[in-house]
Amino acid sequence: MAKLTRLTITLPAAAVEADEDMLSALLAQRVSHGWEETRLADGALRCLVHFAPQGDAESESVAARCRDLRACITAVLPQALFEKDAVAPTNWVEAWKDFFTPVEAGAHFLVLAPWMEKERLAGRRIPLVIEPKTAFGTGHHASTALCLEALSSLAGEGRLTAGSRFLDLGTGTGILGLACARLGLRGDGLDTDPVAVDNALENRALNAVDEKNFRVRTGGIEAADPPYAVVAANILAGPLMDMAASMAVLGADEAGKPTLPLLVLSGILDRQAEQVIEAYAAQGFKRPRVLTRQEWVALIFE
Repeated sequence: MAKLTRLTITLPAAAVEADEDMLSALLAQRVSHGWEETRLADGALRCLVHFAPQGDAESESVAARCRDLRACITAVLPQALFEKDAVAPTNWVEAWKDFFTPVEAGAHFLVLAPWMEKERLAGRRIPLVIEPKTAFGTGHHASTALCLEALSSLAGEGRLTAGSRFLDLGTGTGILGLACARLGLRGDGLDTDPVAVDNALENRALNAVDEKNFRVRTGGIEAADPPYAVVAANILAGPLMDMAASMAVLGADEAGKPTLPLLVLSGILDRQAEQVIEAYAAQGFKRPRVLTRQEWVALIFE
């Protein structure tokens, strides 16, 4: 097994508040397989990006990808610090098993890995089986847990009607779409990353959810097939604000008349919440319910 190349990117504490979102956006554009993010004791932000060669001929390609990523970030964030080193080979599948623990979300859901059959059979909650690969969304991150909590609350209140259509935008592992489907809704999962789409399809099969109840496709909001009764999007604050006008036209009432859909939005830091709320208020949405966990929020626009 070839060694991994690790690029460590550090934002000094003084730059984190102003530049964290920009760094996340640059990484999201350039690193489709994801990265590891840690807030250090001194307030600095550290991001780890791993590159895996596929053979001897790939070593130069890895070096070039490291250089390109560093140049891209430095051009926008010159204060960022970089360090490159090699990492000993690791069986990441087995490592995931040590890391992955069941996650209870809201009153309805229990997120499990495929090897947790005992927990799946013993629990009274709705099991969501997620193969933990590189796509985002295992329930361990606060933003994903908040979305599941929001969907659970809406279901408990009778706000999600069986047979209604949903859109899971930026579906990642498919976890939110699977949650909606297991609640009796039918709809679509969209993601611009083909790796995420493959993972969502795998997880759909693991959960025995029929394709007609959860269609998974490659694409962004332009590939949506409205109308939808509910739209869930666990992305980032910037893209969510940019898509506010497009989100507003995704709904329709039972008679087919255009109306605002119910929205569950997350991937939003608490300091960004008011900006997102203002963007959606400009499209006619009323002030949302706000769920919080750590520094993250989810917004429920009804």
